[in-house]
Amino acid sequence: MLKAYYSDKFIEAGLDEAGRGCLAGPVVAAYCILPKDYFHPFLNDSKKLTKKQRDTVRKEIEKEALEFSIAEVCNNEIDKINILNASFLAMHKALDCATCPPELLLVDGNRFKQYRDIPHECIVEGDGKFFSIAAASVLAKTFRDELMVKLSEDYPSYSWEKNMGYATASHRKAIKKFGVSPFHRKSFLQNTLQLNLFED
Repeated sequence: MLKAYYSDKFIEAGLDEAGRGCLAGPVVAAYCILPKDYFHPFLNDSKKLTKKQRDTVRKEIEKEALEFSIAEVCNNEIDKINILNASFLAMHKALDCATCPPELLLVDGNRFKQYRDIPHECIVEGDGKFFSIAAASVLAKTFRDELMVKLSEDYPSYSWEKNMGYATASHRKAIKKFGVSPFHRKSFLQNTLQLNLFED
């Protein structure tokens, strides 16, 4: 069962990102502050939920959260500063929108770049351990998925409405056939080519 908080002494915010391993589209991050007594029967790591569950719980999170924000860093910026730094930047941009600055950040993963003077805890697989991180995970993924579905309307050849920009076989074949779109991460494609992932 997920925990409601890491410490009862601080205002905590969960932080997570979505789209880190994609070939196309932005990386999206969210932060979320939940009430200390928050509970949800099936809120978990967004990857473990169905789309229907994510959409349902997203509405509930937006209603119950004390505060949340979502931010993105585009593919061109990812190519410039690399995906790790872009993920940190997206998290920082989300935190920049805070009107009630948290006193402790719970960050999914094992690395984070210090944000101002706010202490943080990096928690591996934190989106499956704490409600606030799981909530951030859901907010980031649902936002990004909707964005990729919208982008797919202008670039239907890549089936982003299905693969969300990830390196599926059909996505790789579409890139081979139709070339690179303005939303592809060129640095990722170079690495993919080097790994021969475009072979049939």
